Amino acid sequence: MEKSESLIPVHGGYRKLKSFQISQLVYDVTVRFCNRFIDKKSRTHDQMVQAARSGVQNIAEGSQASATSKKIELKLTSIARASLEELKLDYEDFLRHRKLIKWEKNNPLRQELIDLRCETADDVAKWVKVKSGHRGPCGHSGHFTESTKSTSSTEAVSANAALVLIAVACSLLDRQVAFLADSFEKDGGFTERMYRIRSQKRK
Repeated sequence: MEKSESLIPVHGGYRKLKSFQISQLVYDVTVRFCNRFIDKKSRTHDQMVQAARSGVQNIAEGSQASATSKKIELKLTSIARASLEELKLDYEDFLRHRKLIKWEKNNPLRQELIDLRCETADDVAKWVKVKSGHRGPCGHSGHFTESTKSTSSTEAVSANAALVLIAVACSLLDRQVAFLADSFEKDGGFTERMYRIRSQKRK
């Protein structure tokens, strides 16, 4: 016997979403980064923290709203993605204004951080500490010259590490938005589901 469709489907559960988990990590890392490297009284500090927070909150709100509106879920998930894009630009501006180098996509440190699968801001901070200030450009201990500071200073590694995590979150959200859009096209939203259920009841 075919299981009948539920009017209010299973919803929420955003804490299990990888996109939420990584976005939350981005938020935690950004709060620490801003408190350390950005003037707390500056507008940039507030904007970066709020952009990171918006990414997290909109994923959660969208997931919860999915019970009665797939359209709102899609919209809020897209807003979360846009917020992280804004945050990415802020980190890139930080690097550019200080003449610090942004890691290229083929930089091995990017994949190393991704493979580490950090779960907390403490995990990221420990990795940053190892990669900055304690090793020379070839992995040997020693003093940094001005030419290597732009790559291996604490602020450079911290900003680039945040950018790596943002890239992962954005990739996950891109796939999530695409899935939600496809699902909405195939199955419709709450109104269509309500119509199908009422039609089934009449039969």
